[in-house]
Amino acid sequence: MGERWEPPAAPERAIEAVVFDAYGTLLDVHSAVLRHAVRLGPEAAAFSQEWRVKQLEYSWVRSLTGPSRHQDFWACTVEALRFVCARYSLRDASLIQDLLDAYRRLDAYPEVPAMLRALKAKGTRTAILSNGTPMMLVEATTASGIATLLDALLSVEAVGIFKPDPRVYALAEHRLGLPAARMMFVSANAWDTQAALAAGYQAIRINRNNAPDEYGLEAAGVPSLTDLSSLPDLVS
Repeated sequence: MGERWEPPAAPERAIEAVVFDAYGTLLDVHSAVLRHAVRLGPEAAAFSQEWRVKQLEYSWVRSLTGPSRHQDFWACTVEALRFVCARYSLRDASLIQDLLDAYRRLDAYPEVPAMLRALKAKGTRTAILSNGTPMMLVEATTASGIATLLDALLSVEAVGIFKPDPRVYALAEHRLGLPAARMMFVSANAWDTQAALAAGYQAIRINRNNAPDEYGLEAAGVPSLTDLSSLPDLVS
């Protein structure tokens, strides 16, 4: 007897939009401190890292303790800086204000503009889905020169809770009018990547520092890139 005929496998659905995390993925969160590293001294790098960790911690705690405790990401950023300044005994009001101003105008990673242009040339829609407030996202993308390369800036403020709550990832589906399976989600945060994968996106992790695998992403087949330059090649 001959082999049983089976219909050919359906082709994978093409990616119609790429949705990016903003802070740490497209925008270098440490560039604010880097601009003032000389004024901060030899502990500038550690200062920046603690600021970032505390910023995220405050967002998660406010989400977990309920809607009445929600404050936006700018408030979390300011509170986190206040804490770290106290830890490092930094009392220079002028420097503190300069750090906050710099955070509103973070640098994009060097490969980001060319990568976004390559996606647009393919006809792929591009968007940000971020913890940042709408104003933070407008200011940062404008200052970094990538605003015109993005079709949508989506803020968690539309749902009133931070990542990795599932409602955040559903926001992109609603606003872009596409199911998650037809979108690629790109983040430098492993926890963010895992949440997007759980929400049905085709997820990509950006791992600039060769950090260990987390959340079983490698076993789940999630690609890991050292930067964003080769991303357009993964978009069919």
